[in-house]
Amino acid sequence: ETDPAVKKVWEHHLYQEIAHLQAAAQLLEKYENKHWSEVIPNGAFPELLKFHSNIDYVRDVLRTVSLTAHKEDYMPVQDLPKDYEFFKLQDKINGNVKSVPSHRTIAEYIDEFGQDYRFEVAPHPVVTLRNREKDNISVGRETN
Repeated sequence: ETDPAVKKVWEHHLYQEIAHLQAAAQLLEKYENKHWSEVIPNGAFPELLKFHSNIDYVRDVLRTVSLTAHKEDYMPVQDLPKDYEFFKLQDKINGNVKSVPSHRTIAEYIDEFGQDYRFEVAPHPVVTLRNREKDNISVGRETN
């Protein structure tokens, strides 16, 4: 973790987990008369996972994937017929999309701060989502 504040949170949780393991080992000794190595003979940990940035991967997926289910296949949302059940279901579930809580939250944030709260390292890979001063509620909901 590169953010010092977030790193402190992770370290705090690590120390809590180590304390739990130590307490469990003490209870095992006290009540079972066993050393932890008798229960876990190979105390070696697997190789640690290496986390790295996935920004490029996610941006590529966003840029290239605009599919939704079409029966047993996939199809670009914009190529679906206007009367397709996908749109009927979206209208039934969300009705007035502007009243959906996530969209209301974004609109309120934009009203207060002038743009949405996305963290960006480059312009959005989906051109229609680049304007951060409005919530584009039509993406994935309309055909060409």
